[in-house]
Amino acid sequence: MSSDFSGRRPDALAEPSRRRFVTGLAAGGVAAGLGLWRSPAFAGTALATTARELRGLDFDLAIDAAPVNFTGRVRPAITVNGSLPGPILRWREGDTVTLRVANRLRDTSSIHWHGILLPANMDGVPGLSFDGIPPGETYAYRFQLRQSGSYWYHSHSMFQEQAGLYGAIVVDPLQPPPFHYDREHVMLLSDWTDLDPAALFRRMKKMSDYDNTYKRTVGDFARDAHAQGLAAALRDRGQWGRMRMTPTDLSDINAHTYTYLLNGTAPAANWTGLFRSGEKVLLRFINASAMTYFDVRIPGLKMTVVAADGQYIHPVSVDEFRIAVAETFDVIVEPSGQDAYTIFAQDMGRTGHARGTLAVREGLSAPVPASDPRVILTMDDMGHGGMDHGSHGAPKQKAMPEGSCGASMGMAGMDHAGQDMAGMDHGGGAHPASEDGNPLIDMQAMTSTPRLDDPGIGLRDNGRRVLRYADLKSLFEDPDGRDPSRTVELHLTGHMEKFAWSFDGLKFMDAQPLRLNYGERMRITLVNDTMMTHPIHLHGLWSDLEDERGEFMVRKHTIDMPPGTRRSYRVRADALGRWAYHCHLLYHMEAGMMREVRVEE
Repeated sequence: MSSDFSGRRPDALAEPSRRRFVTGLAAGGVAAGLGLWRSPAFAGTALATTARELRGLDFDLAIDAAPVNFTGRVRPAITVNGSLPGPILRWREGDTVTLRVANRLRDTSSIHWHGILLPANMDGVPGLSFDGIPPGETYAYRFQLRQSGSYWYHSHSMFQEQAGLYGAIVVDPLQPPPFHYDREHVMLLSDWTDLDPAALFRRMKKMSDYDNTYKRTVGDFARDAHAQGLAAALRDRGQWGRMRMTPTDLSDINAHTYTYLLNGTAPAANWTGLFRSGEKVLLRFINASAMTYFDVRIPGLKMTVVAADGQYIHPVSVDEFRIAVAETFDVIVEPSGQDAYTIFAQDMGRTGHARGTLAVREGLSAPVPASDPRVILTMDDMGHGGMDHGSHGAPKQKAMPEGSCGASMGMAGMDHAGQDMAGMDHGGGAHPASEDGNPLIDMQAMTSTPRLDDPGIGLRDNGRRVLRYADLKSLFEDPDGRDPSRTVELHLTGHMEKFAWSFDGLKFMDAQPLRLNYGERMRITLVNDTMMTHPIHLHGLWSDLEDERGEFMVRKHTIDMPPGTRRSYRVRADALGRWAYHCHLLYHMEAGMMREVRVEE
């Protein structure tokens, strides 16, 4: 993908201040209602835009280039029908929809319908599903809707998703939902960078810790040594050094690079959704970001979570939830007693936030909370702890505020010796042979557990009721009913310093497809050997997450995998074809954490 999508580069404006970059412009968005970029003169005339909602059976979508200004600099972006994000597509369960997608870029493009069940040739992944949409051509997608709920769409071509090619999908159900609401709003979260996304990827390959500006200091070491002794402090620093990571490295890219958006609106622009006091309002949260986990809360309001990844669950009342990249959560709120509430979505690294307002009329706002303290990771968080994990594997030690003692009692390092596990069907907990001596792997988790009842790093014991995976229970029983006939275990692997990511130490280009027999019921067990959190998405098939006892728990299309976790889910191979299977952190996928899944007769 070229650095400017129309072949013209804008005049660079003055570097924006840190606050301007994080919070964005009050009027940031697609420039001046134009679908094409004809000159850099729009720097002072950028307008916020709200994605239109398109309904019906036939849709014409145009992928194009446009200038945007979220931070004080006019930059190139990719739009759908002239907006960023693209229009909300509203469909109805049971209908057959046709979408004619015209590519007006200079590069091949594509659209993938995330979480939607459809034929493989409609899935929109170049090289697997089809050849992509060449410049100047149109591709017709056509498929029947076999589900309802909140989903989204995005490009699967290079870094176009990061540049703006994404949008929300709402599929209305044939039968009334098992809950009542009076109005609804789509809440599409995303991350924007003024950098050319390809240049950002190159920077990550050269300096993967570029955004990690909160590294521990000599003063932190002195405090740790005083608190727990010099030997323990030295041991802790040595462990992190051997893993080529610092305990402040929660996310690869943060608000030093990103401006976080809600429905295409920067925090300063204050996207507003209306309500009447006493109404039940359904909020469809969709994490359409490239690399950002968000922790979402609405101070003053309880949120009742009623659906996960488009599928109904037993309602859960919470104050806050973490939404992984590509996940969706539907929540119901009942605002009353005040005229405005802040929708606050801070990034997992506590460097910035997306923000909007629920209000009785336009122009109102409520106080915006301060970000929570940044946390210090421990060896226990990484799956290297020697501490008691409790009955479900949730660390009992809190991730600590910055400046406090963060040393762990655990044991770190790599252990490649003596393992001879052939192929991918290697179960039993050992590491695969392909990890032995692998230069693309810098650590292996020694104590992986499900941790389904762990709210997550930075969310433990924060005084709020936080959603946990253990809270997610589908309203229906296992739709298949059969016990899995086999188990495939895959390890999520990587090397922080090299910014290399993979399954079982094998990059996409070096790995054989994972082959499933049509109609079989099988189990996939994922083990996260890395020090990062990964949202894993299997195209074309549902992922039915199991609890610690191996019982069906919840149906999802994206499974979050925190560091050091082992989680299993059942898959029914009921869709023939070639499917993508990957980490949904965009730059991790591009760096190699992707496999092909083939469902064959």
